[in-house]
Amino acid sequence: MSASLEARWRARRRRRRIAALAWGGALAAAVLACAWFVELSPAVLIAGLPRIGVYFAKLVPTLHAATLFAGPATEGSLAYWYYRLDLWLFLLLQTSQMAALATLLGGIAGFALCFPASANLAPRRGVFLAARRLLDLLRSVPDLVYALILVWAFGVGPLAGVAAITLHSAGALGKLFAEVVENADMRPFEAVRATGGGVATAIRYAILPQVMPNFLSYALLRFEINVRGASVIGFVGAGGIGQELYTVISFNYYQEISAILVLIMITVSAIDLVSERLRSRAMAA
Repeated sequence: MSASLEARWRARRRRRRIAALAWGGALAAAVLACAWFVELSPAVLIAGLPRIGVYFAKLVPTLHAATLFAGPATEGSLAYWYYRLDLWLFLLLQTSQMAALATLLGGIAGFALCFPASANLAPRRGVFLAARRLLDLLRSVPDLVYALILVWAFGVGPLAGVAAITLHSAGALGKLFAEVVENADMRPFEAVRATGGGVATAIRYAILPQVMPNFLSYALLRFEINVRGASVIGFVGAGGIGQELYTVISFNYYQEISAILVLIMITVSAIDLVSERLRSRAMAA
């Protein structure tokens, strides 16, 4: 009896090993195929890595300890490195405000679309499919592509950037919100409906109290993402610090590039820390 059990256990272990090897081989083949499609070559990587090092070496500012805290006219000082700090701070503020407004507008649109896009609350199957496909459409187009189109429509400036990020955020947040609603406990909703309450009333008192902490958490996470996105879409003329960064990169103003990058990293890190605290409080509530 014990010999039979051991034989079955060995056979089962052998089948698992064969399956693991098969799946490992399939994964390796898929990775190699991906590398071939994207023209990933070890030779190109080896040749390019030193050039990346050279470029980043040029970004390191020339600072001197003796003149570090001198005025903006003294080369080697922090003030000389950040001689356009007032403009860059204004553009960073503009970037963060673009992200905040776009997150708010995108969140409102996603909130409105998430209920018909939820399988458990959509009034009809056709409404559910239409809402889901609309959310797919909104988030499938990168915000950078939206910005290219909207700059042509509205002209160069932050308005195009806000609209671009809003459209993409509406699709992303709408999907996340809908998935949260689908995981909500429907028994309170059914109880409100059974006592004569309408659908809107049932959502207000039975669904929203369950999902609002997750909604807020996702919205704050999206705000962090949008701050980074707003720093990039300026490359196509959609306003913010990205537009200035694109200009200095185009003219190879290396020290200005590093100064702006440091400011962006500090700003994004500060926003991330604040958002993380707010998310933690929202989830604990």
